Amino acid sequence: MDRVSSEQSMNAENQDLVSVGSSIEAKSLLTKVAAWVSDRNIPFLISSIGMIAMLLWAGSFKMTAPGAEGIIPLVSNSPLISWHFKVFGPYVGSDLIGLTEIIAATLMIVGYLKPKAGIVGGLIACVMFFITSTMVMTTPGAIIVVKGLRYMSFTGLFLFKDIISLGVAFYLVTYFGKRAILSENKN
Repeated sequence: MDRVSSEQSMNAENQDLVSVGSSIEAKSLLTKVAAWVSDRNIPFLISSIGMIAMLLWAGSFKMTAPGAEGIIPLVSNSPLISWHFKVFGPYVGSDLIGLTEIIAATLMIVGYLKPKAGIVGGLIACVMFFITSTMVMTTPGAIIVVKGLRYMSFTGLFLFKDIISLGVAFYLVTYFGKRAILSENKN
């Protein structure tokens, strides 16, 4: 996206769509509800708080014996990260994965005040969730066959949520990115 259209996009997104005197106004009840949600920044708040809570909780759990043991079959079968356990072992390896999640969450928290930190936290989450999203295809038992039809097992569904989390992480990168761009251009 070029600089001009990027600036126009940011200005359009930052407009209050239902304010008096605005060139664009929500008219139907449905669009007024959408504008109300947008004006209060609800998508960002739910996405960021949910992501931060999940990363802190999951990261902390991975630093326990049950947490480490729970991810052994996932990590061990992934061509993208199985080397990690071979180098560090499952317990230290799990600690490092948990620490990475906690660092990403912490950077997102800092991103509320310093958006560039939020960008870094979001990018870390993008890498993590890309790797875990591929585990749907590499983890034995993630896909099962029932009466000739393929379904995701509980493990498969557990991993599939990381595809959604990958989308949220990219959304947070763009949100923090727009805030950082606005901050850089405040002069």
